Amino acid sequence: MTPGSNIPLPAARVTVDVAAPVRLDVSGLLLTADGKVRSDDDFIFYNQPAGPGVTYASGGGAAPDAITVDTAAVPPDIEKIVVTASPDAAGQTFQGIEPTATLRDADGGAVLATFTPPQLGAETALVVVEIYRRGGSWKARAVGQGYANGLAGIATDFGVTVEEPAATPAAPSQPAAAPVAPPQQPVAPPPPAMQPPVTPPAPPVSAPPVPPAPAPGAGKINLDKGRVSLQKNQTVSLTKGGRPLLSQVKMGLGWEPAFHSRDIDLDASVIAYGPQRNHIDSCYFGKLTILNGAIRHSGDNLTGEGAGDDEVITVDLGRLSQEVTGLVFTVNSFSGQKFTEVAKAYCRLLDATTGEELVRFDLTHAEPQTGVMMAKLVRQFSGEWDMTALGDFVKARTVRNMVEPGSRAL
Repeated sequence: MTPGSNIPLPAARVTVDVAAPVRLDVSGLLLTADGKVRSDDDFIFYNQPAGPGVTYASGGGAAPDAITVDTAAVPPDIEKIVVTASPDAAGQTFQGIEPTATLRDADGGAVLATFTPPQLGAETALVVVEIYRRGGSWKARAVGQGYANGLAGIATDFGVTVEEPAATPAAPSQPAAAPVAPPQQPVAPPPPAMQPPVTPPAPPVSAPPVPPAPAPGAGKINLDKGRVSLQKNQTVSLTKGGRPLLSQVKMGLGWEPAFHSRDIDLDASVIAYGPQRNHIDSCYFGKLTILNGAIRHSGDNLTGEGAGDDEVITVDLGRLSQEVTGLVFTVNSFSGQKFTEVAKAYCRLLDATTGEELVRFDLTHAEPQTGVMMAKLVRQFSGEWDMTALGDFVKARTVRNMVEPGSRAL
């Protein structure tokens, strides 16, 4: 296919995968007749992999990510589904790594069409193809519209919005934060068949809204304003309304193989320490329950494949004895694979009762090591617990080798 060309769809269920020499993040947006999403729920990507008639599937590094559209299940007020792609590496452009979209029959696997957008340069995100209704039938169109401001630019044009974080006041010795620049216009004009963008709303990042974490040295924050996204070495107090969170929480840890890497067998663990940083016990795939059931492990994941948490550790904060004052959450590669072969590693703390995500930390860089300390929970004298994002890599293939580094991290 060439930009602007279209074909009728001979199948009711079709899959679009987008491949490139590097790993890509692929997503889909469900748009109404005005070219907008109805809500952030219409933005389908790896953290929100399903919507009405549209699903996201990770290729796990061995294959490209894909969006599947079941046209019979798409709501009647949705006119088109656009499939987008951006390089997984922050700031990378499509210069020299032109992607190819392949449209397939989702059930039989037959290739219906392919499309490689030509003459790409400064684009960091693309609307690659769209699946749309026309005269009671469904068609596919090659688009290739590029944006220089990443998926934020695409999502802005199509109406995905999040609460814009308030600027953190600068310290006296620091310059004031610069205002947020307005979204850039697309690098290349859309093909004739595309609808012109309408006035965009506030810049998006992802859904749902995430209150910002404090800048280093700016002090701790709590959970009063909802979910918190941490950066390395930042801390959040697990309190809400001035009261400590003394209930069951879950630490979900997830990862995927890097592009073209084989299955990655990582092991998530938690190490419990006493007031002198002394090792009390460790919970891992070989010891799924410790401290009289106050800490429980979900079991081993052997591949890292698929969206969502790969391993989950449940901690009943209220049942932990007073001798437990610190918990360090770790991930190890027993098989010896390095974290440079891992993509999208993260940890997130959830309320075990409601499933609400409280705190999230995404690992934004990797080192050629076999272990990483993801986060720590530390009991304060006042009784509340603090969570701090770590992201510290060490040479350690088992949780046993993580005990001493974890003690130093407390």
